[in-house]
Amino acid sequence: MTIIAIETHSPSGATDDASLSASFARQPILNRDGMLCGYEIKVRAPEVPLEAINEAAHEEADKATDKAQDADTLPGRAPTPAQRVARAIACGLVQGEVRGALTGHPAYVDVSRELLLDDAILRLPAERFMLELPPSLDVDAELIARLVYLHGRRYRFALDDVTQPNETFAKLLPYAEVVKIDAARAPRALLPKLASVLKSAGKLLLASGLDAQADFDMAHGLGFDRFQGYYFARAQSSDTRRVSAPRHALLNLLQLLGGDPSVAQLEAELKLNPVLVMHLMKLANSSGFAVGHKVTTLREAINATGTDRIARWTQLLLYADGRKVALEDDPLLQLAATRARFMELAIARMPEAGRDEADAAFLTGVFSFVDAVFGGSLEKTLNVLTLSRPIQAAILHREGTLGLLLSAIEALESGAWERVAELCERLQPLALEDIAQMGLAAAAWAGVADRSAQGLERIED
Repeated sequence: MTIIAIETHSPSGATDDASLSASFARQPILNRDGMLCGYEIKVRAPEVPLEAINEAAHEEADKATDKAQDADTLPGRAPTPAQRVARAIACGLVQGEVRGALTGHPAYVDVSRELLLDDAILRLPAERFMLELPPSLDVDAELIARLVYLHGRRYRFALDDVTQPNETFAKLLPYAEVVKIDAARAPRALLPKLASVLKSAGKLLLASGLDAQADFDMAHGLGFDRFQGYYFARAQSSDTRRVSAPRHALLNLLQLLGGDPSVAQLEAELKLNPVLVMHLMKLANSSGFAVGHKVTTLREAINATGTDRIARWTQLLLYADGRKVALEDDPLLQLAATRARFMELAIARMPEAGRDEADAAFLTGVFSFVDAVFGGSLEKTLNVLTLSRPIQAAILHREGTLGLLLSAIEALESGAWERVAELCERLQPLALEDIAQMGLAAAAWAGVADRSAQGLERIED
């Protein structure tokens, strides 16, 4: 969670010390090559205290009796509740927690009329944010003039949640660079024509609500440029996704690591996989691993790195794309690493949690969608990995504390705030704000892990 203190002033100049807090989560956006190219920031708006709403109502009544003077311009006049919320969101979006979770990618974020009209929006770096205009936006001459002004400040806009053209769509389209179409709700027969017309008009098309590979294939075939949804983390049939030889090698290594192998056994297994050796040597020579000298042999690399860190590195590399892709651009690996780190952070806040529980939590997160790599039965793959019964129960049936935490991070990924709050009632002492804060921290860790030598290496094979 990012907590933003908003100072408001009563007409007498007294300061209202009440602070508003907004919570944030991220959802990946992929390009046509299946790589990360941005994140939508899901926002849980802060709640304005009832007394502030009542005060605003009284101010509206005062304005109605004195139309000759614009109450919004009076010195010391407190902002409306909607303005306070908008300012809290704008301030929160530029905090370090959100920036870290974006891992260098641009952010797409819904903006309200209040935020568009408030100068708090100028806090957002124009080159880092795509402002999404919701279909519920009240469009009038004042708003259009503001969009023109912001466009002059190099802000970019996306029409959000489009299902079919309407009056609001027509008014806003000239100012939008991106059109975001809800592929799950838009009439399927309309999509080809809509996509063709918008592409001809020079608009970038983003398909949202893609939860199956078939949906992605359809949107990709229509020429969409961006894709949002968790289709890439769903299991596919074995005939549509072939598991690469390096992934089989990683799986064999994981099975060996699960049996407390000796250094000699690890060395023998790794020697069968030159690519793994290359990564391990890089990992061992990263800052924090090599102790005063350069690691030059495989045995030294194993000793310098340690089996626990080799295991985590191997678990996450299982999700890495086989192409020469930076890890921060790999959606599967980023999702796995973020879930694993979240689970580890969250379990540490639970009563009587120790090292064993932290390890189990990390494993639960990292293997929660391993069927997306291997296809087929998730249960069968988990058995191959010889995971403990509580971990398997958490992944397969969402049982126990691990299962609840896994459900929480899944809800957070979709911005399902009510579901997160519901789960928090069974995860005390964790609150929704804690879940959101740990989600951002885990995302930031996943995004820089390869650069800070915390268990990952850049894929260069």
